[in-house]
Amino acid sequence: MAFDTWWLAYPLLGVVVGFLAGLLGVGGGGIMVPILTSLFLAQGFPREQVVHMALGTSMATIMLTSVSSLRAHHARGAVGWKIVRRVTPGILAGTFFGTFIVSRLNAVPLTVFFACFMCFVAAQMWSNIKPKPSRELPSRLGMSAVGLFIGLISALVAIGGGSLSVPFMVWCNVEARRAMGTSAAIGFPIALAGTVGYLVNGWADTSMPPYTFGYIYLPALVLVGVVSVFMAPFGAACAHRMPVVILKRIFAGILILLALKMLYSVINQ
Repeated sequence: MAFDTWWLAYPLLGVVVGFLAGLLGVGGGGIMVPILTSLFLAQGFPREQVVHMALGTSMATIMLTSVSSLRAHHARGAVGWKIVRRVTPGILAGTFFGTFIVSRLNAVPLTVFFACFMCFVAAQMWSNIKPKPSRELPSRLGMSAVGLFIGLISALVAIGGGSLSVPFMVWCNVEARRAMGTSAAIGFPIALAGTVGYLVNGWADTSMPPYTFGYIYLPALVLVGVVSVFMAPFGAACAHRMPVVILKRIFAGILILLALKMLYSVINQ
């Protein structure tokens, strides 16, 4: 395996992704996808595949990060396992189906959708809207429908679901830190179904660069994933000590900048 100097950037990305996964209960896709897209373009990978590769690699990395993050939150009693069990069937179906939609789109519309969604997520984080005290989680069937929607969107933007599941649970009056911990656990079935889907859909593509399996670029997966696994517990520890509202607003600003940078890079490449 020939060494590529661009690989040195992947462990640094892993530090950021792992910390945010533990801190905010997100998979880190909002950070990973724009940065991986830029790195893949810099490495000379085919323009039409870079966004698909960034989405697939991000999803596979989230599978590793989510395990570390959910263990850290579970140790603090912050995971609502009843919620996880009810939402998982819909999540598995929605995420796997969503990868088939992604495989049939080219890079530009995918990038536009990703950028618009990240701006929506950022606005949601910044506003910090409080739910009505009477609102509760829906029934088992309703939770499956919510899971289907979260899984579908998660596949399209390669997120661990935290950008949707945390606001939904808080909206239903689940305590914020418990929502973040539960979101970390929900991230695993999302990432598992998404990883399988991106492997299946990219497997027959003969234009992919070396060390790629389906739409998953192995060097990025290993180097980002290993570092992020070690960083997630530090983020989880900070989530129980730091002012989450301020951190979410900083994260929101970063999301917007990265999404716009990704949009510029893909359209002007």
